[in-house]
Amino acid sequence: MAREVFQYGGQAVIEGVMMRGPRKMAVAVRRADGDIALEISDSPPWATLSRFLSLPMVRGVVGLIESLVVGIQVLTFSANMAVGEDEEQLRVMDIVLSLLVAVAVAVLLFVVLPTAGGLVFSGLPLWGQNLIEGGLRLAIFILYLVAISRMRDIRRVFAYHGAEHKVIHAYEAGRPLEVPEVRPFSTLHPRCGTSFLLIVLLLTVLFFSLVPASTLGMRIVSRVVLLPLVAGTGYELLKLSSRNMDKAVVRWLVTPGLWVQKLTTREPDDAQLEVAISALQAVLAGKEKVVTP
Repeated sequence: MAREVFQYGGQAVIEGVMMRGPRKMAVAVRRADGDIALEISDSPPWATLSRFLSLPMVRGVVGLIESLVVGIQVLTFSANMAVGEDEEQLRVMDIVLSLLVAVAVAVLLFVVLPTAGGLVFSGLPLWGQNLIEGGLRLAIFILYLVAISRMRDIRRVFAYHGAEHKVIHAYEAGRPLEVPEVRPFSTLHPRCGTSFLLIVLLLTVLFFSLVPASTLGMRIVSRVVLLPLVAGTGYELLKLSSRNMDKAVVRWLVTPGLWVQKLTTREPDDAQLEVAISALQAVLAGKEKVVTP
């Protein structure tokens, strides 16, 4: 069987972009003085470290956990580079605590509240309750994105998110990694984490319907327990769609995810594109770890 071609990607961070390659990870951040700080490290995806971790379904859960761990690292670096040496530096524990609070809020918004809302309609068949629960979860997700997109700092992160997508598009199209060449590409990408989250939200309606839990506590526990299965399935569907974008039906199916990305991306300026280009070029070059002054 032919070996699968590695799909480059990354994430937006504070005033910058992180890019991942098959062996390297690079974080490029625009510092307060205008220079670009660049950190490159050996960081092969966890799913490539063993045969078991690369198994279908397993690799999706592993990737989700990895994204949280790596996210802490790159957010700490980007925050400290963006504020400058004269400002108080963030510690890893500061980011960890912030993420723990964010996870707790996410569980409340996307697990507890929709589950309680679906249980209100206990007179309906199970499929009807889960359909209402899924609709509430999707509505909360969209409203949450709309709300945070109004925040100035988040809008800048979303612009770097758009820059990341443009650069990946240009690389996959075989175009030179230069600002004029990258600028025309779309800020939307079918492999985006936003599309993954939308797939997961839609899959919860199906998977949660398999558990006939009657009380609120049992329903909440069942949702949390099933999340790895839902995430693993969502990851496989995202991978499958990205390999079949030449098919009209697949392009039609991924369209809702692209619509939602309009909330999580913004059109970047040339300076932001330069940062995203620097991150991908560093990964492609495979340089040793360095932080530029």
